[in-house]
Amino acid sequence: MHLKIITHEKVVFDEDVEEIYTKGTAGEFGILPRHIPIMSALDIGVTKVVQNGKPRYFTTMGGVLQFKDDEAVILTPTAEDGKDIDVARAKEALARAQARLVEKNAEFDAKRTEAAIARALARLKANMNN
Repeated sequence: MHLKIITHEKVVFDEDVEEIYTKGTAGEFGILPRHIPIMSALDIGVTKVVQNGKPRYFTTMGGVLQFKDDEAVILTPTAEDGKDIDVARAKEALARAQARLVEKNAEFDAKRTEAAIARALARLKANMNN
């Protein structure tokens, strides 16, 4: 089956794969060849693909997945190949967001801070697995 991961700026991935595992807003799920058609809203998380028997990991920061006729397309605002992630930068972003949770000042936005933590953790998880 074929998978494309597309952001507003570029095509991050466009290759044949054997398996796809990702995180929808209703939970994690997997797709194998000849899966029934599906469309799902995606959550911030890691998308794992199996290609030539080996796993590859990508961050997917929300968006939507559509699968039909052995063709999968993920449209997402941001996606990164796990091997390209700057681990130091992701750790710094995580630390900043966690510090904001502790401070809880007048301009504190819990949802935005929680999303920042989820993005940083997804980047670290995607990189750790590559």
